[in-house]
Amino acid sequence: MAAMSLSELDEDTVRSMAIGAVFSDFGGKINSLDFHRTDDLLVTASEDDSVRLYDIANAKLLKSTYHKKHGAEQICFTHHPSSVICSSKYNLDSSGAESLRYLSMYDNRCLRYFKGHKERIVSLCMSPVNDSFMSGSLDHTARIWDLRVNACQGILHLRGRPTVAYDQQGLVFAVAMEGGAIKLFDSRSYDKGPFDTFLVGGDTAEVCNIKFSNDGKSMLLTTTNNNIYILDAYGGEKRFGFSVEPSPNTNVEATFTPDGQYVISVQIPFSGLGSGDGSLQAWNINLAKEVASWNSHIGVATCLKWAPRRAMFVAASTALTFWIPNTTTDPGSRDAVGEAPAPAPAPA
Repeated sequence: MAAMSLSELDEDTVRSMAIGAVFSDFGGKINSLDFHRTDDLLVTASEDDSVRLYDIANAKLLKSTYHKKHGAEQICFTHHPSSVICSSKYNLDSSGAESLRYLSMYDNRCLRYFKGHKERIVSLCMSPVNDSFMSGSLDHTARIWDLRVNACQGILHLRGRPTVAYDQQGLVFAVAMEGGAIKLFDSRSYDKGPFDTFLVGGDTAEVCNIKFSNDGKSMLLTTTNNNIYILDAYGGEKRFGFSVEPSPNTNVEATFTPDGQYVISVQIPFSGLGSGDGSLQAWNINLAKEVASWNSHIGVATCLKWAPRRAMFVAASTALTFWIPNTTTDPGSRDAVGEAPAPAPAPA
């Protein structure tokens, strides 16, 4: 499996995406995943309590660690390629003792515990510019941390299910809360309160995920009632929105391409119709049109993310699939909506 550079990404390349590798040896659903910003690495956290590190250039599993005491739910890389932050699934109590761990994948050590959250963490993100990171929990708080210090550096008390995200410059972070409100904070002076608040007009569902495009111009939101929105990141205007056929106990997933020109999402039925079978679709954001559709081959994806520097995305449920351009097919000869071939065998 060869991973193309991003200089080759265009509509034909997006349309040609197909499964290049499959890892199906997970003992449960994959809860979250993250790409390293500068190295060709991917990390996953899954229901079988494993944290796994992959070389994405060669689709190779590098390391697996198991965390039976705490479990592994939300995960993200730090700036170091072998260090991650992982949220706990088990042993959460009123003291919030070990809700977050700073882990070394190199020698399977816990470098630090972060104490404070009293319920499950549902959102986790690392600052792109320094050692700060943020977490959002069902205890109705978003917390700001520093990798070098055990104690929480700041707390935002919120209504509903808080979701957090930094922009790509680390200057701004967004927090979503009850009623479909998105609050923007200056990361250097968040204690002064939000400098702007957006409302997703007509939709008061809680936000599952926020992602900024790399150019900072757009925000991608997914909600608990299976809607996907693209907002202007400066003014908050809704550029467009889609509804996804509901799937029980599964939050809808979507991801920007690194150039911010396309969104990949789980199946979006036209006019509220469709099977909701977990098909994947690609949309041209500027033209608001569908450019590709594929059978996911893994049912409804629980995680979906495009690699930062590659013509590659991954989709995951109880299996992990790597999608790359299909160089054996002439993209110009394909229909506007093409289907990926059957999954390739899992690498040894």
